[in-house]
Amino acid sequence: MRYRILGVTQTEDDHGTDVPVGGPRLRALLTALALRPGRVTTPGTLIDEVWADEPPQDAQAALQALIGRLRRALGKDAVVSEPGGYRLAASEADVDLFVFERLVRQGAEALGRGDASLAARLLDEALALWRGPALADLPDRSAATRPEALRLEATRGRIEADLLLGRAQDAVPRLRELTAAHPYDEPLHALLIRALRDTGRSADALAAYETVRRALADGLGADPGPRLRALHAELLGAVAHETGARRMERNGNIRPRLTSFVGREPELAAIRSELHRARLVTLTGPGGSGKTRLAEEAAAGLPQAWLVELAPLDRPEAVPGAVVSALGLRETVLVTSDRPAVQDDPVALLVEYCAPRSALLLLDNCEHVIGAAADLAETLLTRCPGLTILATSREPLGVPGELVRPVEPLRPEQARRLFAERAAAVRPDADVVLRDEEAVAEICRRLDGLPLAIELAAARLRMLTPRQIADRLDDRFRLLTSGSRTVLPRQQTLRAVVDWSWELLEEDERNLLREASVFAGGWDLTAAEAVCGGPVADLIGALVDKSLVVATPCVRDGSDSMRYRMLETIHEYVVERAAEVPGLRAAAERRHRAWVRALVEEAEPLLRSAGQLPWISRLETELDNIRAALRRALASGDEAEAGAVALAMGWFWWLRNYRHEGTAWTDQVLRLGAALDAADGTPAGESDLASVMASIDPVDAFLAVPDDETHHPLHTLRMSLRMLHLFLRAETEPMNGVADERLRRCVFRVRAFFEKGGPQAARMPGIVWPLAAFSLGHSADARAITGRRRRQLPRARRRLGDGRRPDDPDAHGRRRTGRHGRRRRRPRGAARHQPPRR
Repeated sequence: MRYRILGVTQTEDDHGTDVPVGGPRLRALLTALALRPGRVTTPGTLIDEVWADEPPQDAQAALQALIGRLRRALGKDAVVSEPGGYRLAASEADVDLFVFERLVRQGAEALGRGDASLAARLLDEALALWRGPALADLPDRSAATRPEALRLEATRGRIEADLLLGRAQDAVPRLRELTAAHPYDEPLHALLIRALRDTGRSADALAAYETVRRALADGLGADPGPRLRALHAELLGAVAHETGARRMERNGNIRPRLTSFVGREPELAAIRSELHRARLVTLTGPGGSGKTRLAEEAAAGLPQAWLVELAPLDRPEAVPGAVVSALGLRETVLVTSDRPAVQDDPVALLVEYCAPRSALLLLDNCEHVIGAAADLAETLLTRCPGLTILATSREPLGVPGELVRPVEPLRPEQARRLFAERAAAVRPDADVVLRDEEAVAEICRRLDGLPLAIELAAARLRMLTPRQIADRLDDRFRLLTSGSRTVLPRQQTLRAVVDWSWELLEEDERNLLREASVFAGGWDLTAAEAVCGGPVADLIGALVDKSLVVATPCVRDGSDSMRYRMLETIHEYVVERAAEVPGLRAAAERRHRAWVRALVEEAEPLLRSAGQLPWISRLETELDNIRAALRRALASGDEAEAGAVALAMGWFWWLRNYRHEGTAWTDQVLRLGAALDAADGTPAGESDLASVMASIDPVDAFLAVPDDETHHPLHTLRMSLRMLHLFLRAETEPMNGVADERLRRCVFRVRAFFEKGGPQAARMPGIVWPLAAFSLGHSADARAITGRRRRQLPRARRRLGDGRRPDDPDAHGRRRTGRHGRRRRRPRGAARHQPPRR
């Protein structure tokens, strides 16, 4: 079924045949339902819209009767009863009002792109849907206000398309009617003035301006807006100065590009829309993200668009002069005594030129002259009402009214399209080369979707395959050096692009980046304050503004916060720069390890509490940082720290099924302890220590110590690690009836340590020591141990809160509750010291 409510309500079936609806009440009910296709409308809303201020005495019954009549007219399935109301079984595509809104939106987008032909076709199709006043059958006309306003907007857009198509002569009569009907609609009057001007009737255009000026002054006591004033000034200039008119005929200086523009269609539409509602739009993003190309593409279809390249400038004072040169306002004159002096103030010259005109300035690469660019932009915008500025920079200009649009990296499918198109330009057999889709996807992902980096990688296909390029991206700054010879030097290689951003930073911002490079997988503000020095919040904010740090919201179990990260390319570059200050990097690594240890030790008891889920999510989020801290602790030979982190993570590894990973980490920590013992506690260099660890068997090393190393200060830590290692290993590989005699002896010795009891045997991982009997295949021994353990358990619970640490917030409550959380009741008359009956 199709529903027509832009006029008297009508209904058509799938074959276009009219379906009679009935009287005004029935049409009003259908209109109210069609305003919300596919959504439930409450009876109260339907009653208000059908009867307005005069509902019948039993409105509910009357509404039900109308619903029944409507079902008989349209079919019983047309209106569905739902809990809370009624729903028209239709979609927005079945109602002409919503089709009209979609067509108008598409037409406005086409007009914004400069595609006047498509805009005219879409808007004609939209306006043809009107058959009379919108929602004509509703008693209350307030709901029709929005469709009528949108119809007027569509009419304005259709006329503007005619002007762009050179049909101003046809538009003038229609505009005369509309301005008479809407005497205060300034956009309509502006269109009429433009149409008269374009038909060569400058005097009539000035008279039309005077008409609207008087109407606004007499009716509203107001002056014409900036758009009308700019048109008036332009008309005056055209009449007085023909040379100025000829100059206005120039259509900007945006040059066509030699390569295709790939992707970013939604961004293009959004930027063009924003240029209609904001006078300063700034595209921000890291170097190589494609800001310049995107801005040029957005401005290419607009009239009077002027590109001002600021990248070659070496001093801020040259910014106004660069704009003057781009606009072609330089004069070469012979100065004589009888000739007035030429205007030598570039800012005054720009204001004089831009004030009466409507133009778009594209200020490209503002970051190194950001202050001067911001000052000039504010001056021109405040003194030139018809001017719009589109800027590209790695940070916002900071001018009032600025609309900032970050340029995000390409999405995966867009990045692959760009790689494929650039590959076709350098390899005739590109189709064959690009069959390795996995390698191409890896290249695009590891290069963060940065267009410049992807193009540089594609250029390497002259000598390498996609897999060879992907395998060499760990040394990307040496690999990606084959840029275009015709671009600026800082855009020819990936290193030069990032060098440019680095050189623009203050020293404290560089130091924070060096320190933050120790993070893996991102960080939050609390972590940064624990690891980095200086005013961390201010510096991170500055680096986010400068597009070197990416900030994204992180929603974690109901608590939102911002999380920060560097793109992989930026991170690799900063790691290289951090190596230049080894002391700073080493101190940051130590603080990072301390922060990770504090985090996991805080989380460990809470993983067995009511707050388990948020802490599981927190550890999942920080898993890369935890792995990095473990690697660095192992590399530095810090057994105590590596062991503490591994023990605190043991329950998480088991609970979240990271058991293979946990087994590997505990094995590495045990190997580290054996390697340090072999070296008398003095760690060798990282490479030597790693080779020793790889050659040592921790089980053999443990069995070789006759007294179970009880004299060692880390003896308890090592025994807990061995128990954790056995526990996780038993979960990942079969150990029933262990055949390896060495491992059996190891299990016996570990079990003997915890069998004696004590605090370590009452908390994780020592609490699982009875399971050692099962791993050895001793069922009878296991039953005896389990029985003894059951008898010892009440005493352990009374001492340690059901095996929990004393600082566990749930321990106290669990000591007094039973298995299912119910409070144990002591029988009347029972002695207070008697244990509960089992």
